[in-house]
Amino acid sequence: MSDLISLNIDGKLCKAKEGESLLNIARANGIFIPAICYLTRCTPTLACRLCLVEADGKQVYACNAKAKEGMHIKTTTENIAKERRAIMEVYDVNHPLQCGVCDQSGECELQNYSLYMKVDSQSYSIKDVPRPTQHWGVMNYDPGLCIVCEKCVTVCKDMIGSNALSTVKRPSDAIEKTFKDSMPKDAYSMWNKLNKSLIGFEKDACTDCGECISVCPVGALVSNDFQYKSNAWELTRVPASNPHSSDCALMYYEKKHESVEKHNTQKIYRVTNDHHYISLNGAARFAYDFENKVESKNEKEFTLALEAFKKANSIKFNSFITNEEAFILQKLKEKYGFKLVNDDAFLYQRFIKEFSNITGKSLYTATLKDVHESNFVISVGSFLKHDMPNARYALNNSVILNKGSALYFHPLEDNTIQKIGKKGKTTDFIFHKPLKEEAILYFILDVFANENLPENIKEYLQSLKEKRVKTVVENIKEQVVEKVIDEDSGEEKEVTKMVTKKQEKEVEYIYSKLLDEIGKDETFYELIDSMILKKDKFSLIIGEDLITHPKWKSLAKLTALIEKYTQFDVLIIPSKTNTLGVSLICDLDEKIEGFTIGYNEKANYQLSALGDGNLDIPALNQQEGTFVNIDKKVVPTNAALPYKGYVLNDIANELLDEKQEYTIDYTKYLPIKKGFKNIEFDSLTNYFSNDRKENRGYCLENLNVEQLSQLSVISEFKQFEINENYITIYRANPINIFNEFVAVSHEFKDKAKTGLYISKDLCEELQLFENDIVNIFSNEKSLDLEVYIDKQLEGKIAYIPTFDKSIQTKDLFETYRFSKAKIVKV
Repeated sequence: MSDLISLNIDGKLCKAKEGESLLNIARANGIFIPAICYLTRCTPTLACRLCLVEADGKQVYACNAKAKEGMHIKTTTENIAKERRAIMEVYDVNHPLQCGVCDQSGECELQNYSLYMKVDSQSYSIKDVPRPTQHWGVMNYDPGLCIVCEKCVTVCKDMIGSNALSTVKRPSDAIEKTFKDSMPKDAYSMWNKLNKSLIGFEKDACTDCGECISVCPVGALVSNDFQYKSNAWELTRVPASNPHSSDCALMYYEKKHESVEKHNTQKIYRVTNDHHYISLNGAARFAYDFENKVESKNEKEFTLALEAFKKANSIKFNSFITNEEAFILQKLKEKYGFKLVNDDAFLYQRFIKEFSNITGKSLYTATLKDVHESNFVISVGSFLKHDMPNARYALNNSVILNKGSALYFHPLEDNTIQKIGKKGKTTDFIFHKPLKEEAILYFILDVFANENLPENIKEYLQSLKEKRVKTVVENIKEQVVEKVIDEDSGEEKEVTKMVTKKQEKEVEYIYSKLLDEIGKDETFYELIDSMILKKDKFSLIIGEDLITHPKWKSLAKLTALIEKYTQFDVLIIPSKTNTLGVSLICDLDEKIEGFTIGYNEKANYQLSALGDGNLDIPALNQQEGTFVNIDKKVVPTNAALPYKGYVLNDIANELLDEKQEYTIDYTKYLPIKKGFKNIEFDSLTNYFSNDRKENRGYCLENLNVEQLSQLSVISEFKQFEINENYITIYRANPINIFNEFVAVSHEFKDKAKTGLYISKDLCEELQLFENDIVNIFSNEKSLDLEVYIDKQLEGKIAYIPTFDKSIQTKDLFETYRFSKAKIVKV
């Protein structure tokens, strides 16, 4: 506690970190200060000016003012109350009186603050101008309701990193000059801005996350699918965890009856989040209606399912599954000897095991919060915007809010990610060739490792270096004497002055061949040196490209060496919702054998939450259970909708010796030897508190592991060669379409298209047009797919989705996410 300072707010003694905003401190201590424009994890905009407080006798804005030792704060005075009242009146000028039908009514901050400040009269007026509504992707924008608080702009820039929204000018009548003299100054300034501004939208930059909808304090930004569907107070909130991505972010299913006629049928109307503490990706927010509608139990099919399990040799499943279900599958394996196959969890499991053999710990160290709080971040091997949006948000947030720097390594050229920071100053984006990930990790060790790095690695890194000479131009200051004529006397005299001359000079420097591998020159060292100046918190994000890499074992060890011998905390992204949980709970096999049962996977006998198998099972929005998220926390999720069919626990009760009434009865039995705790499901919390603490489930124990392996250095780096008849393809899904469950949701079913996604330039180079059909030959497999242009993609690498299990696009690839493909127009 010694690093905390003390300050007094309205007579209450508060402890805080020096430099923390007064507004955050007040909120953490249960002290109310009004604010419409402020977002906890973003930079203050001072747009609303409602958070005026008096600090040591001087009026300041609490969102922007920083805490100092011994400060005395008054959250309201007579003058502050007058300013706030005037500001609320200005916000209400020409604001439509449609609270009865507005989607935000009941949770509208403008409505709440107008009531709180007892605004019962209007002192200001101005002629309104036409402001027509607009349709923007997944949302509608009503400028008439917009109060230009800039929350949407701020979250899109500081958190999401898309920069798709901005304030733009609008036509308006000028405010009468008499108001300037008669109004409180903050109210007048705010009105002047409000009267001249609206929000503008750049469609091609938007990633459809919907975070701007979440932060909008009024009804100006509303999702298309929710507008005019329900009043907020009619909805029941069900806390859950994102079922589509391993961020497993806290979210709320909001539901009620489907209609007056179907009053017993529950329906999800929207998903919301606590935007001050956590952000959602688009799949979490909009892909909520993927439930499996089953009205009764199919007893005949259940009997056949039991017979299938009794004769099965293998069970194939994916990681869109709870820990409890994975535990049941493991128990079935232990009793019946099944091969238990989960492709992504198997690869993750072996990578983490090799990683642990070097670090001596069962898990990596970093969390998304660590990335948010870092001021130097490196990302390697992840197509972040598509793979893990919340990790991209964290990287962007660290650069913007912490004045940090970042390096982003990946072969696919993403023009959206390049909007983060100032390219070449605070950020650099290295779009390298595939198979260069090993060289990148060696480079990180070379630049950042401490003196304790193993000698064989030091010697190898030294062997890659050589002395080189280059010519540089220097500015040399030289003293010269010139003769000049004095204008008054006409006499000649000498004048001494300094002049700058350019002089070429040969300098010797150390060059590493690793730079050739990653496509950079010796100036890259200088850039990194400038980036890390005064930086003290480092994070490394490791993506799926390394986990699937042909040399995954070497990469796992190199990642571990970075964790062990540099300042970096390492975050290894689990590729799917519960990949980490499954990899810890299940003893996984690499390949299926014989008669196979598929759990949401194609097989001889299928259990499916999509309703396309033999026996129906519930989708994740119909289940209670837990996931292990990217932060290594066991987090709960709750059922939003009922399910009337069979569940995996019913099968377990017939096939295992023990019986449990509910699937969540297994929560307390999750394996302690893998870091889980003996805690019942109903004891797990799932909320954020005002002091910004995450009260969600519990953290896994990071267990000690015997250190077994050492890293043998390589002799040469493997090359990924492409000739003129082939292009590079990459296994990745379109933005937000993480899986087949997202693909069947109403918001994404028309956007979820399996095809060849390429940049506009590559499309032209291949002489193709959008919607052409091409034959793709790769990995000895052939498939016809439609062509789609991704406007946020640059370069000459295309990607192909794998979310549709009915189209075998995975066969075009081996384990590695990159492959060489021959493309022929059909």
